[in-house]
Amino acid sequence: MLSASCSCLDALIKTLVTQINPALLELPGVGPDTAGQLLVTAGDNPGRIRSEAAFAKLTGTAPIPASSGRTDRHRLNRGGDRKANAALYRIVIVRLRHHQPTRAYVERRTAQGLAKRDIIRCPKRYVSREIYHTLTTPNTTKTPLPQGA
Repeated sequence: MLSASCSCLDALIKTLVTQINPALLELPGVGPDTAGQLLVTAGDNPGRIRSEAAFAKLTGTAPIPASSGRTDRHRLNRGGDRKANAALYRIVIVRLRHHQPTRAYVERRTAQGLAKRDIIRCPKRYVSREIYHTLTTPNTTKTPLPQGA
């Protein structure tokens, strides 16, 4: 009974995301749940987000200097929408396993001696930039939502 409800809701989420912005689901690592969360974060009018830096700050993926002494490093902003940040993290983790360019990036950065946390920070910012451009690009195949949805 519960699994039937879950599959019904999953199908509804996929249908709604496909109607609103089908290009999101075409990105590697982006599923209906993560796309839905990112659409909720962007709101009804993604054009109100002025730049990709503003979207990164909204999702908590904007880098902040965290240097001390001679150490020069950055960390991600802990502010912003935590659910959107978690959605971006899931996208990066899926890409780490199944997306060859991301895997090559991780291998290269690991060879340079970076920690896993620092390696994941950069692809999260990259994915945030990619999602921003997908959200703000006018979509000509957008269909209106059905009444009552």
